[in-house]
Amino acid sequence: MSIQWSGVMPAVTTKFTDEDTLDLVNFEININAQLAAGVNGIILGGTLGEASTLTAYEKRMLIKKTVEIVKGKVPVIINIAEQSTSGAIEAVRLAEEYGANGLMLLPPMRYKADARETVTYFKKIAKSTSLPIMIYNNPIDYGIEVTLDMFEALTECENIQAVKESTRDISNVTRMKTRFGDRFKILCGVDTLALESLLMGADGWVAGLVCAFPAETVAIYKLAKAGKTKEAIAIYSWFLPLLELDINTKLVQNIKLAEVATGIGTENVREPRLPLVGQERIRVLAIIEKALKNRPIVN
Repeated sequence: MSIQWSGVMPAVTTKFTDEDTLDLVNFEININAQLAAGVNGIILGGTLGEASTLTAYEKRMLIKKTVEIVKGKVPVIINIAEQSTSGAIEAVRLAEEYGANGLMLLPPMRYKADARETVTYFKKIAKSTSLPIMIYNNPIDYGIEVTLDMFEALTECENIQAVKESTRDISNVTRMKTRFGDRFKILCGVDTLALESLLMGADGWVAGLVCAFPAETVAIYKLAKAGKTKEAIAIYSWFLPLLELDINTKLVQNIKLAEVATGIGTENVREPRLPLVGQERIRVLAIIEKALKNRPIVN
């Protein structure tokens, strides 16, 4: 399956039962809600998906289940975040075997690779597979920035097709478009900069709060791309306090609380994460409750 790398692509949460096993029932409910809203892809195993806590078996089950649910309507993309080149290549091989349609690829984990090492890492992984790849550029959280010169070196890999732009510098959208044209599709990876990035020419949005509010997220994207900026801003302004829950250390707990409030998820997280308590929980619930009281009607 070819991937257009545009539109809204949810970085979905992983659902767990009270016994800390995969909750595929509630997972399916959420994926179906995303599909009903008109998302353009499903991304598994990112930070929101609590990937670092998942076993290889659980990752296989999530890929297989998602492929079964979507039935080819949208691509299924798996995040690859490994510590070694060989480990990443093996993870990619298994993802392809299990039915994934594409990859979101992070630089090496733990070791802070330099530019030459990072480019070599990306190239070797890209050359090991035919799957299309989106590079995840998030120096704030992962310590390695993929610069324009590094992207220049990656142009030789035809299956490296997109970037999840999470540098927090919106002007990078313009820099990438100016230097590379449409060679790399650009998807905003920061919820609180999504509309701004779309208006500057980004092709899509890898979203977090979409997990709880899929219809509103898709509406903002469609309005922005249709040139209906005023209407997009109206929904985005309502959404912003919720979107800010995504740029927080407890983003997983925050967004799972929002999923509970909208009826398409559970609060269960996997340790070492713990559910929110005390004043922190009260604050997040107040944001969610206020948003629900003023929730806009979208088509």
